[in-house]
Amino acid sequence: MNKLQDYLDFHELSEIHPSKLAKLLKNLDDSEFADALKLIPKDLIGDVALALPDRYFDDVVENLSVDELSHAVSELESDDQAEFMQELEDHDENIASEVFEKLNEDDRQEITQLKSYEENEAGSYMQLEIFTAKKDEVVQDVIKRFARLRKENELENVQNLFIVNKDNKLRYAVGLDDLLIFDFSKTIIQNIEMHEDSFEPIKAEDREDIKDIIRTFEEYDLSVLAIVNAYGVLLGRITSDDIYDVIQDEATEQMYNLAGVDDEAEEDDEILQAGKKRATWLGLNLITAIVASLVIGMFSDTLQSMVALAILMPIVASMGGNAGTQSLTVVVRQLALGDISQGDAMRIIKKEATIALGNGIVFAVIMGAIAFLWFDIKLLGVVIALSMIINLLAAGLFGAAVPLFLKKLDVDPAIGSTVILTTVTDVVGFLSFLGLATLILL
Repeated sequence: MNKLQDYLDFHELSEIHPSKLAKLLKNLDDSEFADALKLIPKDLIGDVALALPDRYFDDVVENLSVDELSHAVSELESDDQAEFMQELEDHDENIASEVFEKLNEDDRQEITQLKSYEENEAGSYMQLEIFTAKKDEVVQDVIKRFARLRKENELENVQNLFIVNKDNKLRYAVGLDDLLIFDFSKTIIQNIEMHEDSFEPIKAEDREDIKDIIRTFEEYDLSVLAIVNAYGVLLGRITSDDIYDVIQDEATEQMYNLAGVDDEAEEDDEILQAGKKRATWLGLNLITAIVASLVIGMFSDTLQSMVALAILMPIVASMGGNAGTQSLTVVVRQLALGDISQGDAMRIIKKEATIALGNGIVFAVIMGAIAFLWFDIKLLGVVIALSMIINLLAAGLFGAAVPLFLKKLDVDPAIGSTVILTTVTDVVGFLSFLGLATLILL
């Protein structure tokens, strides 16, 4: 706690960033956390709580009164207010209800509006604080109004001035850098008409999928995106920092899903919950392992007659599993980034199968030579070489096809792909290796 106290003593409140405070809090023991939390300025406590990992949120709530929580929410921007209230509801609905009732009417309306959207919709991520003007306003008056709002902390992180008509429909978007070189004595529309650049706004609808919004940010290299409803009425904006958070959350979820764990369960300290989620996938893996063992059992006589087969068998399965994981990872990631179109399935499958087949041939030659020199058994090298080609080809095919098939069914490609692929590479690897050994060597 001394580090936090020293930091607060030597810095002005205006210089303190919530992320820095969150980092300092994370380094404290549980016994020090509650005392340290009291040192955080009340205007920043909401931002600090959101900057901390999810598992700390309960500790923050338990150490603050309802009045302190409502004050913390009121100091946040609209999108952060909605996020804070959602986490508070997940913690305790009764406390969330009390905090909500203590907020002013404007805050309550904004939170209710943002929470009306589905989690994957752009509207749930937008910020309602926007800087707008009418096209016939004089630039000088607009700049004065912006300066006043900024001094009163009514606006933060403003990059664009949105020009709307009398019905609040978005017409133009002017960057603040362009606004500063306008003729201050003329209206906005006069300046726009005199300017060579286009001020056509890049916008998205509030019901669009957030994944499409991410692609729009990447495509146009945006720092902010206007959000409108189906009629073109300006509702809010999404900023790049929010998009970075979404990208990070999606990447984390995808990584966890590929490993067969649940991202939400892993964020909490509930050991039993996380253990249950992991056990589900481990149970599926156990079933696939039993299936692979049954395949091996079909060739028990073959294995007993030639010990070399038992020694070499794991190599075939391992190479197939790794090749399949490579294809799976590439395809899942490209699907997440939107780099694969609907008509791209066959191209991707052919590409991954070709790469896997090429690698299969290369390593088949290498492993065939090693097997022959190692055990000095005629045709053993041929058996493992053919088996490796077959298994790597199957790995490439299924590593690409499985996530594409799941995507077509509207199932997250990262979920279940690994289990299916493991089953395929194990079964095909053992079946091809032991089957060829039975046919060729015995």
